[in-house]
Amino acid sequence: MKAVSISGSLRTNVGKKDATALRNANQVPCVLYGGKEQVHFAVPSPEFKNLIYTPEVQTVDLNISGKKYSAILQEAQYHALTDGLIHVDFLEIIAGKPVTMNIPVKTTGTSPGVRAGGKLVKKLKTLKVRGPVEKMPDNINIAIDTLEIGQGVRVGDIQLDGLTLLNSESVTVVSVQVTRAAVASADEAAKAATPAKGAAPAKAAAPAAGAKPAAAAAKPAAKK
Repeated sequence: MKAVSISGSLRTNVGKKDATALRNANQVPCVLYGGKEQVHFAVPSPEFKNLIYTPEVQTVDLNISGKKYSAILQEAQYHALTDGLIHVDFLEIIAGKPVTMNIPVKTTGTSPGVRAGGKLVKKLKTLKVRGPVEKMPDNINIAIDTLEIGQGVRVGDIQLDGLTLLNSESVTVVSVQVTRAAVASADEAAKAATPAKGAAPAKAAAPAAGAKPAAAAAKPAAKK
């Protein structure tokens, strides 16, 4: 798994007034927890470009006023009106301690159901996974090359070595749904296979020249 580096500075004051002043200075208030103590710090907004605004999942190498930590992004909060980043929570990575991460879902292969006119629907873009950071994959690959129309892959069908999926096993992750185009194609195929109404029945093939007519039904054996 890739790591992104972020540098920040310790906050001298922790409170709503101080947080507002930081945001006005284009800084984002942050907190690091999960270790021996909580660390409150601030990071310039542009530092989050390669962490938050990307579909990839990554660990974070934090440098807070010269002290380094290994962490993962736990939660990001945004302003309700401006959609600007207003607060970020980090979870410190402790060796041997499991963490929970949202891992992106990717599909591989080509579905025969899609080739037949169906539509591939990805119902979950990420899956919630718990386990050691060193076992976390960059993404979860789901093979779809056997999926016909009406079939799908559920959480319970996915196995990850040394990791636990926290989503409900019955939830569908990806499926191939029927479309109007697929229904129309099936109707046309059915019509082509059905004789037109009122059409004369097909004639039996004429016997070959010199061939003897088929024998009549066998007569019952004479009684002795």
